[in-house]
Amino acid sequence: MKVKVISRDPDKYIRDTKKDLRKTFRNYDPTLHPFQSAREYVRALNATKLERVFAKPFVGNLNGHKDGVAVLAKHPKKLSMLASGAYDGEVKIWSVASRNCIRSLDAHSGYCRGIAFSSDGMHAITIGDDKTIKTWAYEQDYEEGEQIKPVNMIPTKGMLVSLSHCYYGPNFATSGDTCHIWDESRNEPLKELKWGVDMLQDIKYNPVETSLLAACASDRGIILYDQREEKPLRKVVMTLRSNQLAWNPMQAFFFTVANEDNNLYTYDTRNLEHPLKIHKGHVSSVTSVDYSPTGNEFVSGSYDKTIRIFDALKLNSREIYHTKRMQHVTCVNWSMDNKYVFNGSDEMNVRIWKANAAEKLGSLKMREKNAFNYNAALKEKYAAHPAVRRIAQHRQVPKSVYHEQAKLRTVHLKEKRKEENVRQNSKPGTVPYVSEVVKKVVKKDH
Repeated sequence: MKVKVISRDPDKYIRDTKKDLRKTFRNYDPTLHPFQSAREYVRALNATKLERVFAKPFVGNLNGHKDGVAVLAKHPKKLSMLASGAYDGEVKIWSVASRNCIRSLDAHSGYCRGIAFSSDGMHAITIGDDKTIKTWAYEQDYEEGEQIKPVNMIPTKGMLVSLSHCYYGPNFATSGDTCHIWDESRNEPLKELKWGVDMLQDIKYNPVETSLLAACASDRGIILYDQREEKPLRKVVMTLRSNQLAWNPMQAFFFTVANEDNNLYTYDTRNLEHPLKIHKGHVSSVTSVDYSPTGNEFVSGSYDKTIRIFDALKLNSREIYHTKRMQHVTCVNWSMDNKYVFNGSDEMNVRIWKANAAEKLGSLKMREKNAFNYNAALKEKYAAHPAVRRIAQHRQVPKSVYHEQAKLRTVHLKEKRKEENVRQNSKPGTVPYVSEVVKKVVKKDH
């Protein structure tokens, strides 16, 4: 039998006299520092706290409308140009950099329903409750006080509620009673696509597959179109109506819809049997949604007076923005440089927010860039640590939203408890477990 023992030489660690210094053993290799992990954890915790301290997302607002803001549109070529349309039919073209109104157009006699810039950015197209499609050459030189008139006006037979311009080419689509495909140079629609629904609430062109469209219908349906075909392609019906739709600009198959049941749903066009993700957080119906240019995130606006920023692959929001004055959010937009988020609301203001709440605006020195990158890497490394995660995820929300969240949580738990009680008191197999994503789709048509 062998017995292994630790053998030590007393001369290496015992002092010769009491006045000698104690002998210590240390590896001076900086890559093997004994407190490296503890130091990094403290730095990650401090970086997370400082991020919340410096999170000042509100940049400014664009005021000048005399009624609530209904729609927003971003310029395809110029980062600092934004268009907004109001309930009274007025359309304003803004310079976001200077926060000034470049043009003010008396576009329609009623509600302005949609705005879109042409592919080259030289013209703006608007639709309204007066059943007209108007094209504006807003970049021409006009004398001060001169009334700006549209370069083209097309009267339509039915009401129009949504407008989307093709990303490449002269085509644009309008939705109302049916979907019409138009050409900028013609006064008659090129094509009419019907499925037999009362109203199409919203329509959007795909930014990658530029001949593909999707629309939200009043019968709770989501309809896919191809402007090269004679008929619509597919339709999926959900439990509640969808208000707006946004395509992922980097992944042609994915789109996200804002629904009346407080949630957002991301679909894959290759499989419409059920949504890929259900994004939760809002406590009232979601009215608008728009993707970032990178396709990694999207912003949503809701009737609960807040806007939220979601990671496209995650279920819960990473940011919630709100102010005391902001009322029901009607439209949202993400800037083309991926730095700002715009939203319009009922109280006549267009607000500008930072996409990253703690980001420092302006030019950065190299030391600042290195420090930000180092802190970001530390936060990512220790993101799962309970103390870091708690600080990073905590957000102050309005009192109304806080109480409504508690109510919805109670209702959800009650429904789960009731379903489980029914299952326990029923014959085995009669009450199966059904995934939530499957419950949301009522039927799918080809």
